[in-house]
Amino acid sequence: MARRLTPDHPLVIGRVVGDVVDNFTPSVNMLVMYNLSNQVYNGHELLPSSVTSKPKVDVNGGDLRSFFTLIMTDPDVPNPSDPYLREHLHWYYYIFI
Repeated sequence: MARRLTPDHPLVIGRVVGDVVDNFTPSVNMLVMYNLSNQVYNGHELLPSSVTSKPKVDVNGGDLRSFFTLIMTDPDVPNPSDPYLREHLHWYYYIFI
């Protein structure tokens, strides 16, 4: 059974949960890849040069009648120690299974 995100989860450590979204229980697994070789992981920094193309997104699990939204955001612009610009939305993507 799925559980809410724990304090050691990268989204909690990076303060995405709390600052950007409330804690949640994941319902599907998503695999996001750029250029078929750069896999995206929660909490990892992405260089602008590696994310210029549209990502490939695979959704596994869940109800085939479901809709999802994938959001690429930076919650602490320009950096975690001085996030004076706060959150920056890079893009959002609607996923229809």
